[in-house]
Amino acid sequence: MTRLTSHHVELAYGEKVVCSDVSIEIPDGEFTVIVGPNACGKSTLLKSLTRLIKPSKGSVVLDGRALHEMPTRAVAKQVGLLPQGPVAPDGIRVIDLVSRGRYPHQSLLKPWSPEDEATVAAAMEATGVRSLSGRLVDELSGGQRQRVWMAVALAQDTPILLLDEPTTFLDVSYQIDLLELCRNLNRTRSHTLVAVLHDLNQAARYADHIIAMKDGEVIATGTPHDVITEELVSTVFGVNARIIDDPESGSPLMIPRWPHLS
Repeated sequence: MTRLTSHHVELAYGEKVVCSDVSIEIPDGEFTVIVGPNACGKSTLLKSLTRLIKPSKGSVVLDGRALHEMPTRAVAKQVGLLPQGPVAPDGIRVIDLVSRGRYPHQSLLKPWSPEDEATVAAAMEATGVRSLSGRLVDELSGGQRQRVWMAVALAQDTPILLLDEPTTFLDVSYQIDLLELCRNLNRTRSHTLVAVLHDLNQAARYADHIIAMKDGEVIATGTPHDVITEELVSTVFGVNARIIDDPESGSPLMIPRWPHLS
């Protein structure tokens, strides 16, 4: 079991404090989604869970150890990241990009191995990009590229996978495909997933656990039914909404009232 927590964390860019006194616990083996309005600190909080941002106060803890005191390679073997808007090198093939996910597992004394080969093949199979192996990444559609980047993250073979706005700029069909993939990975391979999403209804349908943020603070955490309430949607998003059960999934479904600000 791999436990990832933050304790009274303050996150800042220079003098500008973005998140203050944030304490969260990522449930092991579950799919957690972070939601909140624009510029509320969602992506900043996610980055702190990968060492990309060091807390100015408090600490992020991985398996009982302060994350920012651990060696970079050790962290990379435990926590994988699909960043927002990743950019591939010009002219790189899909197979070569996905293979870069094995970097944390290699060294001068441990070069490319059959295990690396098998892990890359499994990552491409799981994400449905094996048929694209010899294609240039530049030639792929947005949905295909996002699946390739997911394969890169999976090839890293970490128990925890963090996804920063993975559905942004994707058509709705690709959004659903990607979220179905995430849920499948969580259910069949026991990955602990943490994603930042903007769509509340997608978060409610796919997440086991939701973290709701506003103005750099955590407002609520819990199951979708615990968090996605009419009161919270009004408080966090300023939307007057009705919450009903999704007829397909049984999860909370947010329907803005008309007009929504009345």
